[in-house]
Amino acid sequence: MAISGRNPHSHLNHLTIKIILITLLKHSGGLQKEAVIIEFIEEGESVSTQTERKDHTTPLRRDVNVLGNILGDILVHHGGEELLNKVESIRQLTKNLRNHYDPSTYEKLKDEIYNLEPPMRSQVIRAFSIYFHLVNVAEQNHRIRRRREYQTREDHGVQPFSLDSAVLSLKENDFSKEVIKNVLDQLSLELIITAHPTEATKRTVLEIQKRIATILQQLDQKPLTKNERENLEESLFNEVTVLWQTDELRHRKPTVMDEVRNGLYYFDETLFDVLPDIHQELESRLEEAYPGEDWDVPNFLKFGSWIGGDRDGNPNVTPEITWQTLEKQQELILDKYENVLIELMKRFSHSTNRVEVSDELLASVRKEEEWLPNDKKWRMDAEIYRRKFAVILERLRKVSKSEHGYKDAEELLEDLYLIRNSVKLHQPNKHELKMLRKLIRQVELFGFHLATLDIRNHSGEHEAAIDEILSKVDIVQNYSELAEEEKLTILETVLKDPRPITLLNEDYSEETQEMLKVFQMIREAHREFGERSIEVYLISMTESASDLLEVLVLAKEAGIYRLHADGKVESRLNVAPLLETVDDLVAGPKILQKLFDMEVYSKHLQERNNHQEIMLGYSDGSKDGGTLTANWRLYKAQQEIHDMAKSYQIGLKFFHGRGGSLGRGGGPLNRSLLSQPAETLGEGVKITEQGEVLSSRYLLRDIAYRSLEQAASTLVEGAANVSQESEQSHHREEKWEQAMEEISDTALKKYHSLVFDDSDFLTYFNEATPLQELGELNIGSRPMKRKDSSKFENLRAIPWVFAWTQSRQLLPAWYASGTGLKSYAAESEDHLATLQQMYQNWPFFRSTIDNLQMALTKADIQTAKEYIALVQDQTMGNRIFENIVQEYNETKDILLQITGDAELLDQQGTIQESVRLRNPYVDPLNFLQVELIKQLREKSYEDEELQTEVLLTISGIAAGLRNTG
Repeated sequence: MAISGRNPHSHLNHLTIKIILITLLKHSGGLQKEAVIIEFIEEGESVSTQTERKDHTTPLRRDVNVLGNILGDILVHHGGEELLNKVESIRQLTKNLRNHYDPSTYEKLKDEIYNLEPPMRSQVIRAFSIYFHLVNVAEQNHRIRRRREYQTREDHGVQPFSLDSAVLSLKENDFSKEVIKNVLDQLSLELIITAHPTEATKRTVLEIQKRIATILQQLDQKPLTKNERENLEESLFNEVTVLWQTDELRHRKPTVMDEVRNGLYYFDETLFDVLPDIHQELESRLEEAYPGEDWDVPNFLKFGSWIGGDRDGNPNVTPEITWQTLEKQQELILDKYENVLIELMKRFSHSTNRVEVSDELLASVRKEEEWLPNDKKWRMDAEIYRRKFAVILERLRKVSKSEHGYKDAEELLEDLYLIRNSVKLHQPNKHELKMLRKLIRQVELFGFHLATLDIRNHSGEHEAAIDEILSKVDIVQNYSELAEEEKLTILETVLKDPRPITLLNEDYSEETQEMLKVFQMIREAHREFGERSIEVYLISMTESASDLLEVLVLAKEAGIYRLHADGKVESRLNVAPLLETVDDLVAGPKILQKLFDMEVYSKHLQERNNHQEIMLGYSDGSKDGGTLTANWRLYKAQQEIHDMAKSYQIGLKFFHGRGGSLGRGGGPLNRSLLSQPAETLGEGVKITEQGEVLSSRYLLRDIAYRSLEQAASTLVEGAANVSQESEQSHHREEKWEQAMEEISDTALKKYHSLVFDDSDFLTYFNEATPLQELGELNIGSRPMKRKDSSKFENLRAIPWVFAWTQSRQLLPAWYASGTGLKSYAAESEDHLATLQQMYQNWPFFRSTIDNLQMALTKADIQTAKEYIALVQDQTMGNRIFENIVQEYNETKDILLQITGDAELLDQQGTIQESVRLRNPYVDPLNFLQVELIKQLREKSYEDEELQTEVLLTISGIAAGLRNTG
């Protein structure tokens, strides 16, 4: 298993590990994707077999072997040979069982697991779990290594989905400088970090993994002295030891402020430096490809946050917490600026005895030094830049504390521009000081707020507050019971009247007072942190136009939306609908058209640059209607809303609420972008980055850079292609859309027949998955349900997907798709040919089919069958499971017909092999999980040790499958 101690007395057959990194080539509209596979090969394989491996896999094999050997030594130290032997025995049995099912082998495995007793049992679980953590670190380190190999190749090979490749493509396709500049000016990609509870790995464990990755990178550096290598190897052993000796489970739920600090960690460690580097890299590549042109790439790539602002279903997010979040964000960014300025101060030792500086710089320093205390002034008069930096540092430290502090980031930028312009007088051309240029870009990107914080709440909360407010002033009683047109008439009347309708807060219920405080907090945040601190208010479960106008009324009462006596409107907050359910996605275009036709909303949009943001929910739509129907409705809603808004000359930004898992719209950033309607790419795109996605993409600087580079290159190239009107519709044909409509309708009926029409289904889900146990994992501050109710509609999508993933059924990621596709294909031979054509030529459909293949490959029916043992009514459990198995087989069959392959993911062999070879190492955790849950649920009392072991299996399976919910 590569968990093999270096004990010479061990009689186990050691294993070596072969890991191959391959870049999949673009094929007939397909996608490139970096993937790492792990192949476990018995030691003793033939020399010829070993030498066939490509040289670039050698460092990865070395890393995994080193880490595995260290873990083996640690197992022997803590549990003796007995522990190591037990881990190997269970692994070998599950591997044999997967290669060839044999009832006797199955019984042996069950006996091994059943006979495990504490503390050996938890150590076995942790051995498999930590092994996956170590392999994941090695894989990420190899991605970094391979990227460096591309960059240092003598033949100047270009890595796919790099900024190099994007600019080269633009050049080869004869895009003019003017077209590219216009595309860049319109380009916008915002990535929004959220605290969705899908990160099963503790922050402490992530930091250990980061240190291990850093040591592995240092071991790659050459040459190393003997002493340096020994010290690094000792550090590596100690870090893996600490990992084993660290509690991987949280013993309490994180608070919202804990989640805020976790989110800020990524800004502090990687994003502060990586974001400006991406922009600068694109600028440099354009200068190379188009020499003589003055390129100034705008800040098109930004990060925002929901953490501390997402109130939907989380009573812990109060206005006070949101304010603390904004303070923490500002505190971090000001500290980051201070550190950079101190470093710049050290480097800018230029003397006016040696260089000529601008008169404006001299005048500003003389004026500002008048109020600067003597102990803060730079004492060398000739070192003018250091004198200026001393002023800047003092003004930065006094932000929000003194009249001399900067009032906003624009004032700081003015000072930095002043220095930059002065430096140009004496610095050689084309040798601008990069550190100063980078700081300017950082201040432009992060301001004094670090990240724009979105506020989100449920539409029902706004309606309840408006109902009470209108009732108190006798405008109308029982507002919430009115018909939609009546609501709109009342809301429009209120918005057209400059007078307020709210009384003193104490006249309202606690809930309404809290709602009013939210909008008052937004107003104060704009004053204190700038309007960029909070720009968007998102409305969950938007079902009608009145849902948006209600928020505008609440904004009006706080002074964020204002109507002056002369009829002029001020509006300082974007109001965005969140379309989540299948029905809401269908109704979305009509909801927005209704708003665009209203004078009061039209005036609001004019104040927001005629720009409307629309969020699309992938999780609830999939939970509500199945993945295939949800994805088609999302695609279609974007098309229809885009076409309708275009006729009103209103720009759109679609906000994609994607999760990390396939059942919630997950996947690589570049694939997410390519699967959207092509015409929407140039208008601005916004995507959530949730849970485990944050650590997988942004824990390590080089991985963060690569992830963002892939997204940026895809967006630049895609937006350039669709900037030409004729290019915008060639990615799809009308008959393809008609086919998807029919397939979607059939799939929806199939999905509903099980999830909503089968009265036993919810019982099966609750019992045949670890749903009941997930709540104890302490991975988020937000409750698992919107309300304290067992109703399906109140269950959040994350635990819905998380539970199915753990039980290896992955039902949300594929169920009902096969029925929809197969029913359409069976109508005629032409229909199957149409599906094959769609797969080859339509990025949306290809992405859909490839995601279905991935879901079926990650799902494991044989392992999933074990979970039936947890269902009390075995007849019912077997009946529903057989339904799932039949749909699984039909889905697999039609997917293979569409792709023309013999097996799932044949065209993505690296991923196919990765999943296949990881399975034997995840299987033991699933078998253990079923047995432990069975014991736990049979207990009439709380067994803390047993519960901890269940949670350890959940964490281990998440690490093995590399996602949760």
